Amino acid sequence: METGPHYNYYKNRELSIVLAPFSGGQGKLGVEKGPKYMLKHGLQTSIEDLGWSTELEPSMDEAQFVGKLKMEKDSTTGGSSVMIDGVKAKRADLVGEATKLVYNSVSKVVQANRFPLTLGGDHSIAIGTVSAVLDKYPDAGLLWIDAHADINTIESTPSGNLHGCPVSFLMGLNKDVPHCPESLKWVPGNLSPKKIAYIGLRDVDAGEKKILKDLGIAAFSMYHVDKYGINAVIEMAMKAVHPETNGEGPIMCSYDVDGVDPLYIPATGTPVRGGLTLREGLFLVERLAESGNLIALDVVECNPDLAIHDIHVSNTISAGCAIARCALGETLL
Repeated sequence: METGPHYNYYKNRELSIVLAPFSGGQGKLGVEKGPKYMLKHGLQTSIEDLGWSTELEPSMDEAQFVGKLKMEKDSTTGGSSVMIDGVKAKRADLVGEATKLVYNSVSKVVQANRFPLTLGGDHSIAIGTVSAVLDKYPDAGLLWIDAHADINTIESTPSGNLHGCPVSFLMGLNKDVPHCPESLKWVPGNLSPKKIAYIGLRDVDAGEKKILKDLGIAAFSMYHVDKYGINAVIEMAMKAVHPETNGEGPIMCSYDVDGVDPLYIPATGTPVRGGLTLREGLFLVERLAESGNLIALDVVECNPDLAIHDIHVSNTISAGCAIARCALGETLL
């Protein structure tokens, strides 16, 4: 049995860095700068040093979307927001447009048998990444690393920010909701509740808790990490999404950096104290690399504009890059 980082689905070690500089799933500009900052930090070169051949795959025009978002903020009509029982599905048209572009880019990458490393951007972009990966690997399991469950429907969301709703779209939970935004009806919604496991949860809305329980979704909060340890939680998560094969099978990881405690990653949009240590956060992806089953990775929600000090930018971007490097084969020894 092969040990150390290896990639059963990418023996050729070809990788595309999909750039997804989108901030419209939430209300704070700056998260669209995450990909640019991570590349400036030397991420592409460091991945190549790990033995991967790389290429950049821009999915959208950053300036175009920033311009649209600024125009919408200046609008008195609320732009593309949709009112649903008094709650807005905010910027639904832009989210639908951007996530479809991300879907197209990731589809191109996975169909060419290249590893998709997608840099966000806010977590709404996972609507596109996960949908594309499931087209190629319909039996894939999804590990969602996050302080938040991101499974609000457009009926249950308290804020209307769609970066808190991607999992509900991926599961098709909004398809029968009246006034579901037309712009998001393209989403296949084919993620099974039995094929996702969460790690790091600690800020879950009441409506989300009900969805998680009703659907029997594997959800490991920080309580479970504290109780069992990060290694045991990862093993349980992998077995939850691939129970028939004892955890063996293709796994995608969608990693919101706010899964890690803000002590280590402060420049992010919705920080929550009491999260993973940086070492736990890196071990998580090291273990996925060691499994040989990692097929795709998102790294999202780095927002340099929210840093109070320059060191906060450095800490956040370097940690985001470290997550990617450890997932792609970097080891301590």
